[in-house]
Amino acid sequence: MPGHKQGIIPGRPTILWPVVLGGIRHPRRDGGCHPMTIKVLIVDDHKIMAQGLVSLANGRKDLAVVGIAESGCEAIRLAEELIPDIIVTGVSLPDLNGIDITRRIRAKLPEIRILALSVHNRREFVEGMFRSGASGYLLKKCAFSELIKAIREVHSGRIYLGRGVVNYTAGKSVKPSSGRRQTLDGSLSEREREVLRLISEGRRNVEIAELLGISPHTIVRHRQSIMNKLNRHSVAGLTRYAIREGITAL
Repeated sequence: MPGHKQGIIPGRPTILWPVVLGGIRHPRRDGGCHPMTIKVLIVDDHKIMAQGLVSLANGRKDLAVVGIAESGCEAIRLAEELIPDIIVTGVSLPDLNGIDITRRIRAKLPEIRILALSVHNRREFVEGMFRSGASGYLLKKCAFSELIKAIREVHSGRIYLGRGVVNYTAGKSVKPSSGRRQTLDGSLSEREREVLRLISEGRRNVEIAELLGISPHTIVRHRQSIMNKLNRHSVAGLTRYAIREGITAL
């Protein structure tokens, strides 16, 4: 019919990629979908920020936001369920940080490319994200047009460094990690990294046990193991290490 896109029935909305908000599917309804649509999963614990990105991104013919995760664990679950092309993630989240999210997702799904969108402009976070397998890093103060450009660049297999973060890699060859299991220090397990992050945030053993669903005695063992591996035997020392390695965003 003249005036209408092929395959679109006048007066009837077309259901495209489902958008998952807080784990619930919400089908997108609009006038069409580019054959080379880039599927994007947004990971951010600020709802206004995340939903704003959905509105802006879904206005582009070649982009479709398929889901929003408000925590690291939810991001990993949705990544496995939705298999997006690109994940745009913050670095500081309530449970896991962006470095751990990137490492875990890239280990399971190396074909997914990850772009960091963060308020943190510190070397340890930028380098930590790339070492964990990210393909790009942007600051949240960037223009939306730059975010769109970064998504397209990363999807094309290129590395993207936003304005203000490029100096961190001046003179270096920046390549995303393969995503295979590794830790920044080479010795801590994923569970020990979680415990270390919570210790550095001032959590007590009982609180950490409740958050992770394990016993306080197990936390004590993890704490001792962490101290022995890092040769740091005070909370202050552990906290400094966690900050330097990007395990916590304090």
